[in-house]
Amino acid sequence: MGCPEKDCCAHNPENDTVSFPGTYDHDTPWKFYNHLIMRIPEDILVRDYCLGTHWSYVEADCGMGVSFTCKGGAKRTHTQDLRGLPLRQVAELAKSWCFEEATLGVAALNAYYARRELLDPLGATYDEPIERPDGTIRKMDAFELYRPRIEQAKSKNVTVIGHFPHVDRIEKYANLTVLERNCTQALDTPDPACEYLLPAQDFVFMTGVTIINKTAPRLLDLAQNATVVMVGPSVVMSPFLFDWGAEMLAGSVVADPERARFAVMNGAGQFFGEALQMSSNVRKRD
Repeated sequence: MGCPEKDCCAHNPENDTVSFPGTYDHDTPWKFYNHLIMRIPEDILVRDYCLGTHWSYVEADCGMGVSFTCKGGAKRTHTQDLRGLPLRQVAELAKSWCFEEATLGVAALNAYYARRELLDPLGATYDEPIERPDGTIRKMDAFELYRPRIEQAKSKNVTVIGHFPHVDRIEKYANLTVLERNCTQALDTPDPACEYLLPAQDFVFMTGVTIINKTAPRLLDLAQNATVVMVGPSVVMSPFLFDWGAEMLAGSVVADPERARFAVMNGAGQFFGEALQMSSNVRKRD
């Protein structure tokens, strides 16, 4: 069953183990999450998961998905064992205002969406696993991929949501603003400035963490006049995000589940290029 642009396939799972009453109305931003969740088949089960120090994963019958571990928000209430539950129910946690729970929900979404069998038919590309000394630019670096377009643009107003490593490079060729919840660098501007800045931006790079903390629907609406790129392993690799205005999804797929599992549980070690393979998917033009 198809869905109109930016609409959702909402239901009200009154008897589900994980549910969030009051979030199933079509006319609210929850439709962003409901559509993603309801596209997951009902018969896929969760086999393992870990809420790690820096990263988290959910492993299901269909594969493994990861997410940045976002902390804070409301008190955690869903502390039951999630193993054996339908992946669709665990993905409901993406709607939790406890950001640790929402982390697992987004990892569950990526367990379904961040898979080659879904991404390959969409024309996704992948970065081959390579050793990366600190500070080098990967082939799939979304910021570098867009640099020629930004440099050639008449207007070069660029906002990056989330303080990514080496984001200061953009200052050399554009008017850069970095929106950050916890400002620690000279470049950082508090993220409530989004209401004032984003409507006038030409390019917006948005961390996938915005899906966890629930700001993504509003930020995408505010940035509708800009070229929008969603960046990072927490990006849900679903083409539905194109309906909300994203032009590119620069996320990842799990290349080696065993390495990913170890990196998450160990809280250290190489994650990108070994456990994860960077992937990008670009909206097709009509």
